[in-house]
Amino acid sequence: MNIKKIYPALFFFLFLACGEHQHKDGRDHHEGKTGHKEEGGNQHAEAPHVELTPQQFKMLKMKIDTIGSRNLSDYIEATGELHLPPQNDAVVTTVVGGTIASIEVLIGDRVKKGQPLAYLSHPNIVEIQSNYVKAYSDSEFLREEFERQRKLYENGVGSGMNFQKAEAAYKASQGNVLALEAQVKQLGISVEHIQQGNISNRVALRSPISGYVQTIEAKTGQYVAPQTPVFEVVDTDHVHVDLRVYEKDAHKVAIGQKVHFMVPSSSKIELMTEIYTISKAFEENPRAIHVHAEIPKTDIILIPGSFVQGRIEVGNAKNMALPQTAVVEEDGKNFVFMADRQDNGWVFNPVEITVNVQDAGWVGISFREDFPRETQFAHNNAYYLMAEMKKGEVEHGH
Repeated sequence: MNIKKIYPALFFFLFLACGEHQHKDGRDHHEGKTGHKEEGGNQHAEAPHVELTPQQFKMLKMKIDTIGSRNLSDYIEATGELHLPPQNDAVVTTVVGGTIASIEVLIGDRVKKGQPLAYLSHPNIVEIQSNYVKAYSDSEFLREEFERQRKLYENGVGSGMNFQKAEAAYKASQGNVLALEAQVKQLGISVEHIQQGNISNRVALRSPISGYVQTIEAKTGQYVAPQTPVFEVVDTDHVHVDLRVYEKDAHKVAIGQKVHFMVPSSSKIELMTEIYTISKAFEENPRAIHVHAEIPKTDIILIPGSFVQGRIEVGNAKNMALPQTAVVEEDGKNFVFMADRQDNGWVFNPVEITVNVQDAGWVGISFREDFPRETQFAHNNAYYLMAEMKKGEVEHGH
């Protein structure tokens, strides 16, 4: 046997066997779920991805499908408050100073227009009524004298001077009666009631509108001066939303656009209304316009002054769309996961996207590159997939 011929052949066979073993061992040992390999002593990294076994896929209830199109609304985010129109917010004062004899309501009570809220007493109240009764009686006497003098003058038996004096006195008394009558009506007292000889020693402070008692600023027995606010009554049936829209978005809003809003302090339920007026001037710091939307009737208690979070629909267009659960943000970028079925499970690769619009749990997106229409993506668990991918990168780094 020629040893010189055998040894080179044996050496070449052993070299190939060792190389094959190293290649196989390197692949099994270094290829992990984030897709990194080492071959022939040279490292190179595939794009990070996530692998799920069929059991994991089933346990996570993964939803895989292609991307469809959907009509999505574009929104402007806005904040503001609940406001009342001036005619639905009333302050009750007294036109004459007096002492609160009694208070007839409590804060939060529902009241009707004209309902007594409190009663006020003071000698001036009686004096005004007495002055009116005297002026009215005097005017009635002067009216009769005027009629008598007129008939005498017309029949030629009375002087014109007496007729003119009676006419002047009667007209002056009428003016005095009308002035005192206005004071009586301001007190909320019927002049017909006084004319019959009925004088009240107290007057009612009545609600000028129907609504709810918001505040009570006086106590029983307290003296209140004229024009002092005693009650506030609000009609919450006409509460409206006052939203601030910043200058950069002001050109997008228009009357009739839908507004979705929520009052965090009252309810987590989202309500919907429409814009009915837009302010014509900017407020400063920050520059913004006010958008007003009337609230439809609701059982939710809405308190004027409450903070409001709103979204204004400013457009509607067809978009490529995925559920919000399919999109994840990482390092200021948005990603979805392309799904690829393998013999031993599923592989998910992150794809960066641009988010165009979000509406009712859906996200309108656009890609930075084109994909075949049959490409499938994960429709849920995007946060989990991103977390697993990041975890795999950390493990591989160690």
